[in-house]
Amino acid sequence: MAVPAAAVCCLVPLLPAGLLAGVPGWLGGPVDWPKVALLAFLHGCWESLAQGMPTPCLRLVRRVLRRPAPAERVRIRSGANAFFPVLFAGVLMLTPAAAALVAVPAALLGGPAGPRWRARQLFNGSQLALCAFASSVAWHLLHGPQLLLGSRFPAALLPGFAAVAAFCLVNGAVVGGMLMLTEGRRPGVLLRGACSVCGLPVLVHAAGGLMVAVLWQGPYGAFAALLALLPLSISAWVFAQGQREQDAHQATVQSLVQAVEIKDAYTRGHSERVGRASVLIAGQLGMEPGRLRTLRFAGVLHDVGKLGVATELLRRNGPLSEEERRAVEIHPVYGYELVRGIDFLGEAHAGILHHHERMDGRGYPSGLAGEQIPEFARIISVADAFDSMTSTRSYRRGRPVAEAVAELERCSGSQFDPVMVRALIDALAVHDWQPVLPPSEDCIRAVPDIPLGVPEPARAAPGRVPAQGGAAPMAGQP
Repeated sequence: MAVPAAAVCCLVPLLPAGLLAGVPGWLGGPVDWPKVALLAFLHGCWESLAQGMPTPCLRLVRRVLRRPAPAERVRIRSGANAFFPVLFAGVLMLTPAAAALVAVPAALLGGPAGPRWRARQLFNGSQLALCAFASSVAWHLLHGPQLLLGSRFPAALLPGFAAVAAFCLVNGAVVGGMLMLTEGRRPGVLLRGACSVCGLPVLVHAAGGLMVAVLWQGPYGAFAALLALLPLSISAWVFAQGQREQDAHQATVQSLVQAVEIKDAYTRGHSERVGRASVLIAGQLGMEPGRLRTLRFAGVLHDVGKLGVATELLRRNGPLSEEERRAVEIHPVYGYELVRGIDFLGEAHAGILHHHERMDGRGYPSGLAGEQIPEFARIISVADAFDSMTSTRSYRRGRPVAEAVAELERCSGSQFDPVMVRALIDALAVHDWQPVLPPSEDCIRAVPDIPLGVPEPARAAPGRVPAQGGAAPMAGQP
């Protein structure tokens, strides 16, 4: 409740002047209520656009015309600066308390849905109010010009930069503090949170807010400011559509993963962990963000071909016959056939098909060796083996992380790419990884405690498939 309480304190200067003795004039000065109302309305419109939702105007028109409301659309994750220009214009033109008030209505009326949505709306509104208040205080303390039209630029930009920095720092501190309290994050998250919202995007949006404020104070008033917001509204809408498409991609991948985990309960959570471990490895290699996202999809979907394998074979506690092993080893081909028509997966296709290849060429399904194996597949191979060894399965208890790392090093060069193994070890030194334990002691006692040792893999199934790229097979796992 600290954040809402602080936000309420920011609104105290809105009280009548007689109750605010000793408060500086710029902090408790008269409020231009029509301007506050219009900016708050515009802020609500831009937040709706950024979330891909109908704007307040459209909702009002539908009610007046008694048109049925369309099916509820899922809100997307709005960008940190998607509606910053309107807020920043209020920072430049209003007193700090009035600038804080601009941010509140949209957050309270259209925030996130779901459990405890009222509490989250209150937090979001309070967070933005605090950021706007701090930003406006910085602007006034550095004597930012109250009449921007005709001001001397670029000298007048210094208070503007300070206002932007104050907004970002408070935003990062509030979000980081919440993560520390709710998720036990380290204090370094405060600095990372502030830095994550600073940069070129926020400066561009701040420039848009400055343009809105300058035009608003000109001869044509708010009308000219609305014209300045037109390109920003198009930008927000395009961003919303792109984010909605990404969310649809994520939902597609998640549906396939759930189908696999329903069929093979012992691998529940395995797909997500392989995706996470793959990203950790690629992060050490300096892979660019676009490929990282595709790699995560590949890691999450690497076992989707098990949908084509008999459930009895996947859940078998005992050893498999040669014929049964070959039936399981064909799952990368099934997986590739299932997802090859999904265009957004791109490089992930090769990673899914070849994640059981070996560096020495003795893997499956294509018998690729060394650099013939695509990078995605070599990464997934190490990530898959590592999670398999540290997770309890129906045929073996999970092993400690140190033991799994030693096994990866032992097989480095023959089964696994040494570069990928080294990258995973370096990542584990920074990121915590806990072995996955069964839900009860009875489950643990029912599973054999077999030391790690990678047997020679069976030869590839008959009929090799054309190479699409690949990775080494996982240690001790088909």
